[in-house]
Amino acid sequence: MDSMRIARPLVVLSILLGLCNLSAAAVPENERRSFETADVHRLENVGNLAISPDGEWVAYTVQTTDIEEDRRSSDLFMVNWDGTTRLQLTHTEEGSEGNPQFSPDGRFISFVASRGAGDGKDKDPKHKSQVWLLNRAGGEARRLTEFPGGVSSYEWSPDSEQIVVVSKDPDPEEVEDSPADETENGTPKASKSKTPQPIVVDRYRFKQDRVGYVTNRYARLYLFDLLSKEAVLLTPGPFDSSQPAWSPDGTSIAFSSKRPTEDQPDPDRTQNSDIFLVEPKEGAPARKLTNWKGSDSQPVFSPDGTKIAYVQGPTEKYDFYDPSQLAIVAIEGSAPVLVTQALDRSVGNVRWSADGENVHFSFADDRERFLGTVRANGGAVERQSVAGPEHGKGVVRSFEVGAKGVAVLATFPTRPTEIYRLDGGLSLSDHNRELREQINWGNVRGVETTGKDGVKIGAMLIEPPGYEPGKAYPTIAYIHGGPVSQDGFEFDWMAQAFAAKGYLVVEPNYRGSSGRGTDFSRAIYGKWGSLEIQDIHTIMDHLVDQGLADPERLGIGGWSYGGINTNYSIATDTRFKAAVSGAGIANLLTGYGTDQYIWQYEGEIGKPWEQESLERYLELSYPFLHADRIKTPTLFMCGEKDFNVPLINSEQMYQALRSLGVPTQLVIYPGQFHGLSVPSYLQDRAERMIGWYDKYLKSE
Repeated sequence: MDSMRIARPLVVLSILLGLCNLSAAAVPENERRSFETADVHRLENVGNLAISPDGEWVAYTVQTTDIEEDRRSSDLFMVNWDGTTRLQLTHTEEGSEGNPQFSPDGRFISFVASRGAGDGKDKDPKHKSQVWLLNRAGGEARRLTEFPGGVSSYEWSPDSEQIVVVSKDPDPEEVEDSPADETENGTPKASKSKTPQPIVVDRYRFKQDRVGYVTNRYARLYLFDLLSKEAVLLTPGPFDSSQPAWSPDGTSIAFSSKRPTEDQPDPDRTQNSDIFLVEPKEGAPARKLTNWKGSDSQPVFSPDGTKIAYVQGPTEKYDFYDPSQLAIVAIEGSAPVLVTQALDRSVGNVRWSADGENVHFSFADDRERFLGTVRANGGAVERQSVAGPEHGKGVVRSFEVGAKGVAVLATFPTRPTEIYRLDGGLSLSDHNRELREQINWGNVRGVETTGKDGVKIGAMLIEPPGYEPGKAYPTIAYIHGGPVSQDGFEFDWMAQAFAAKGYLVVEPNYRGSSGRGTDFSRAIYGKWGSLEIQDIHTIMDHLVDQGLADPERLGIGGWSYGGINTNYSIATDTRFKAAVSGAGIANLLTGYGTDQYIWQYEGEIGKPWEQESLERYLELSYPFLHADRIKTPTLFMCGEKDFNVPLINSEQMYQALRSLGVPTQLVIYPGQFHGLSVPSYLQDRAERMIGWYDKYLKSE
């Protein structure tokens, strides 16, 4: 029995139905309070949808925060299709469950969990992420797999007798040696030294955030039999394989893999990946199905098993600047058909309709995100969002197609992500209702203006609670990362926290952002710190001209590319009186070889030792090389173990401003990667940002 966590029988939870759906009475609007940074710990993050084979139930995860232990974890829930019954299947004390799936015969709910891992230093494979089974008839969850490298994802076979698992080669130091008291040729074996072995690197792209140094350990597909508990390797070789999908008849598995080609024998030097097919048996050869010189991913078989829908990524040259396409290919290997080429928006989350006539997908378009539907043989794209006038514009994060309809994860400006039925907009979950109905939220609306070069720039505007028309407010430009991303009609707790402190918050979708097509994204290719900064200033000028923003109290800040844009902005203009640069870079020569973006450096800017390329590096590094232009008091922040935009970049800018006598501070979050994960650090970051803005935008 797992003492860390108990999966309660469904029959017992059914008795507790009334308790599951209770919520505190809504607070009258005139008695609601402002959002506080500590409220982030009360937010419950809903995700990971799965629909039962009969369409009657939706399984999902809910992530919550344990403030005393300073950690977040997730549990499994299930709700019926009419939203009247909600069941909590697991109760977390340590670790998390994720990736729930129903077995095709409907008997089991499976999930991935790392139970009993303690402080994360336990090298027992049982305590790594493994697949667990929960019998829907009752009983407690039991561990199904024991892969030494853990399990990152898995898929059920159609007959419910096997699963295909994605597992990474284990760290050699984590493979247990024989006990020290065993003998070899009559001599006791020496115990293993506790001194870590040297890290040997020989890969072209050798660093990755959260992974660390990339060595010769690969993600592989294994066929696991539920009855015998035996696993068979399906994808041997020095390359990664992932995203498996079973054919409806169970005779083949499609997957995405990045392998050597005639043009490029070293797959590390390219972002090209292809779709392959393999029989589910040991020693079966994999057959390559696609030949696109870019990434092919997310394969899904049609219901009749004759075709595969997948995502064809952008060209290698433009990488994420270009939109991905929905492609369909026959399993015999004919040329793929691109059915969303006219859409000019990136697609994802591909699913077939039950009859195989249509393909569903998600895509972003100008501050919204929709579920799109297109005929399998091509045609116009139909877009859908959660129906119902009460919701307004929003963002569909993901969805699943079931026997009774489509369930979506969607968010709206003052509603955190919850589950809805697409048809009719019925809410199947409302885990954040109690908090949501206690807060006087800042009003969120879209704004847009046109720059001097005629390009329309859109943005989101969050007004402080109690907003007074005609009053000019201290204003924070809160800049999104990416750069190919967008701010939209969705819940943003950080923006709400700023607004609650009396700030007008604007989130510009500068050139380079997604949702506006290829030309809009490509506009900053190889020209960072130019058009996107012009667009940020265009939005700020508009707010000042409209009398909304106080020109003497303007602040700016962001994380990742938002931090990069902050560095560029304060080195371009002195209008901002306070800035916060999170996990940004200002000296690209420092970035080369120290972060994970080697493809982008060499492809988009060039090799630093080539004179023409060196000039580009120097030109794009103007915030650091011309730091003497900066007069804005700036707070720099970063995670200690960030390999995405390493700490050295923030350290350099901090040192430059400190040397110049410009007010500055550097905050380093111990043990954190590019994205902060410790709950207290998330609150701390928000409070430090607010404190910095208050000091320079509100003081007399």
